[in-house]
Amino acid sequence: MPTTISTTLFAILRDKFGKTRVQTGPVPGLNRIAGLLSEFRRDTRGNLAIITALACVPMIGAVGCVIDYTNASMIKTKLQAAADAATLATVSVSSPVVAAAKQMSGNGAVSGGSTYATGFFNANLSQAPENTGYTSLSPSATVTKNGMKLTATVSFTAQVPTTFMGIMGFKNVAVSGTSTASYTLATYIDFYLALDVSGSMGMPSTSSEQSRLMSVNPDNFGNYPSGCTFACHFKAQGACSQSNQGQTYAINNPQPGQRMPNNQSSYIPNPSPGGYCQGYTISRLGTTTQVINGKSVTVVNWAANPGVSSCSTPGTNACIQLRLDAVGYAVTQLLTTAANTEAQTGIANQYRVGLYPFIRYLYAYYPLTTNLTSTGSGSISNAAAQLATLLDTGQNSSLGSGGTHFENAFTDLNNIITSVGTGTSPTNTLPYVFLVTDGSQDNQTYWNGSWSGSNHATTIDPTYCTTLKNRGITIAVLYIPYVNINPVNSSFANDEDDYANWNIPNIPGALQQCASPNFFYTASTPTDINNALNEMFQQAISTAHITN
Repeated sequence: MPTTISTTLFAILRDKFGKTRVQTGPVPGLNRIAGLLSEFRRDTRGNLAIITALACVPMIGAVGCVIDYTNASMIKTKLQAAADAATLATVSVSSPVVAAAKQMSGNGAVSGGSTYATGFFNANLSQAPENTGYTSLSPSATVTKNGMKLTATVSFTAQVPTTFMGIMGFKNVAVSGTSTASYTLATYIDFYLALDVSGSMGMPSTSSEQSRLMSVNPDNFGNYPSGCTFACHFKAQGACSQSNQGQTYAINNPQPGQRMPNNQSSYIPNPSPGGYCQGYTISRLGTTTQVINGKSVTVVNWAANPGVSSCSTPGTNACIQLRLDAVGYAVTQLLTTAANTEAQTGIANQYRVGLYPFIRYLYAYYPLTTNLTSTGSGSISNAAAQLATLLDTGQNSSLGSGGTHFENAFTDLNNIITSVGTGTSPTNTLPYVFLVTDGSQDNQTYWNGSWSGSNHATTIDPTYCTTLKNRGITIAVLYIPYVNINPVNSSFANDEDDYANWNIPNIPGALQQCASPNFFYTASTPTDINNALNEMFQQAISTAHITN
């Protein structure tokens, strides 16, 4: 019996462990446990379940993190929307903060701006019940003015409580954000147009117009038999030397002293009473070409007297366009551009424009006005169109007479511009001076038939301009190049012609020194003058936004 039991047990152990072991002595319990552990180590059939169970812990934690962070992101988006709304409201046109900024004379923080922006941020959140789930919300805001730019910034921080991440010790997720919005304040600008109306600006506007005037102009015929180029406007008897006062055409049989330019192709019958400068009068009447006694001649339209008061187009028979006509027409276009700009921005009375012509003195021909669109007889547009009527007459006490006196013009202008603002409001305007000139300074004067002073042309002294610029006034210069006098008569007026020609190369440099940086322009033709004035305006409003 015992033998049978021993044999059977041996067989079971052999089958279980795969081999027969011979034990001469008793088997200790420790050996049995070691064997069982060894078998367990080699058996991998249950590992997957165990690994999966262990991996569930971080997987569940990761999913929890995603949920918590998603919730935090949604709350940040809502807070960011509130901040964006606050900054936009702060710099809106109707905002009291914008109104406060307009009253500031300098740069810096806008009074009440931070309170307004923060209040709007908080109010926006309180009106939205869904904006919950955060704690420790801390908003802050700044509103500053720098030049004409108003900038509002709203920042926030908050804590969003977690659910799943809290198990791992992270009780909150911190969120933060910033919103910035800006607004360019309207710049209110005063444009003072200092317009040279001295005799040299009576030159015709184009070479063809110059030829047309020379062919019929009797002024100073003894000194310039080929014809005077300037449309002199002196009205005093005997102010200009002329040919005799013939009243009939004498193409085939001219009389001594009669005006016969262009190889005797035309004749100018000066109308009664004569004796004064007629170049300007002729420019208002215009000329036509006629065939007389078989010859093609250029004649003045005397029957059209008194003619036109302005000449907006060169080449027409109705008039001969002068440089001042071209300048006047360009000014009317500038007024239209300024009015259209106001209409586009929706800001009424943003620009004021005034016309300040000068010869010996500068005076307020048309003081600053915001009414830029009217076209009646009393409008600034009509005054600009008739600018050529202000050419030196020798009888206008407001302008004086003789030469071109920048020294007086800039002194007068400095007195007219009584205040220099920053452009933030209609009562705090930013001044710009537009100087339109051929740049030749002449210190001579004329009155009651008498000339005095030196007639030797010089250039502008840039220190005249420095006084204005030091006050914060921007000076834009439109240079209309002085044309060489040809032919030169050295015996006329102490060789005035040569001195004028010798001075021409010095003019651009002096005017550039007068102009503020990037505000010097040159234009010769009517089209160029018009384009240059428009560019000056656009440069002015652009620069004003950046620097003031």
